[in-house]
Amino acid sequence: MTRDHHPEELLTVPEVMTRLKVGRTKVYDLIRTRRLHSIKVDGCRRIPDDAVRVFIRHQMGDAAG
Repeated sequence: MTRDHHPEELLTVPEVMTRLKVGRTKVYDLIRTRRLHSIKVDGCRRIPDDAVRVFIRHQMGDAAG
């Protein structure tokens, strides 16, 4: 592994709620509508931190246009 490679951090729904300042229902709605990518790990929903950054960038782009 090189120094430039950082493993993807997987966030829990409560962690994403905190980062986006939204409620649990909103996070699951974003996942359900595929606006926020996620995976399941043995039945537990996890969201890659990069998916949160992509979502935020996309939202900022929509607001600017």
